[in-house]
Amino acid sequence: MPSPIQLFDPASSTYTYVVFDESTSEAVIIDPVDEQLDRDLSVLKELGLKLAWTVETHAHADHITSAGLLAEHAGARTAAPEGCNIGTASVQLKHGDTLRFGSEELLALHTPGHTAGSMSYVWRGNVFTGDALLIGGCGRTDFQSGSSAALYRSITEVLFALPDETIVWPAHDYQGRTHSSIGQEKRTNPRIAGKTLAEFTAIMEDLHLPKPRRIDEAVPANLTSGLRHDAGGGALSVRVAPGYAGDVSPELACQWWRRGDAVLVDIRCDAEREWVGYIPGAATVCWKQWPGMKLNPVFDESLKAAVPPGKKALLLCRSGVRSIAAAKRATELGIEAYNVLEGFEGDPDEHGQRGHRGGWRMRGLPWRQG
Repeated sequence: MPSPIQLFDPASSTYTYVVFDESTSEAVIIDPVDEQLDRDLSVLKELGLKLAWTVETHAHADHITSAGLLAEHAGARTAAPEGCNIGTASVQLKHGDTLRFGSEELLALHTPGHTAGSMSYVWRGNVFTGDALLIGGCGRTDFQSGSSAALYRSITEVLFALPDETIVWPAHDYQGRTHSSIGQEKRTNPRIAGKTLAEFTAIMEDLHLPKPRRIDEAVPANLTSGLRHDAGGGALSVRVAPGYAGDVSPELACQWWRRGDAVLVDIRCDAEREWVGYIPGAATVCWKQWPGMKLNPVFDESLKAAVPPGKKALLLCRSGVRSIAAAKRATELGIEAYNVLEGFEGDPDEHGQRGHRGGWRMRGLPWRQG
């Protein structure tokens, strides 16, 4: 039986999982972490995998997901539990739904309790339990719509109904353990094995755990698939980011461009400009090419030809995500490069659609259709 690829983020003790179909190389990534984006993209590349889906078990409070970034960089679709209110996910999963990748499928099980929307996922003889069931423990229930009664039912009636030999892959472990089994947790989990609901509830109420350090930052970001650019925020700010000169609002970018202080570089592919709209007078240097979103092999030389010495480069993509990577590369080439926040189309709205919330086009800056 094939095993998932298990990856670890030491800062949050988070496990990320990759499963894939051996015949088509289509893959799913579960609970990715933004600070591990480069690692995860490298793993996919090394194994020759095409990422079909990013999937969340819930809206985490201790790290920020890279789901939105993976959608931009790898062309994946995003999926999340319906009850978690992650409005930017393209698919809202309900109990019993399946995600197909190649000839394989991932089965969604609603396992609330840690949060109201939490889900676990079954693949072959494996279950990815998120924070519902941990090795020798379970997720806390004292915030984010948590419920000890709901978690007790999720574990005893849903997860423990799986075959005993089902391998348990949790979202976290703080003692270096990697996996368990349903049978083992039924027999030995000190919080719930052989416990009544009343006993379990008393155990959970007596935990008195500290507030997660990053909860105030992580939860809002995870409700937008980890894309933190504020589409409704202040107009004329510059935010310095590592690896390039900074992030600029669309309005400030337009001012610099019109004054002749900078070159506006549209890094979207030809098809995007044709279908969605273009900016007259902007330089066009594709960062990634369709199909497959492969890196443009002549990006470096084309960018250097488009940006004269002494000029700033303002890099703009669809949403302000691909342009981050392009701005970092431009900086490595010796160009003073800025990322244009929100991109051409802005952030996804509550239906996962772009073009209605921020972005160059919505802010009334010059552009044309077709």
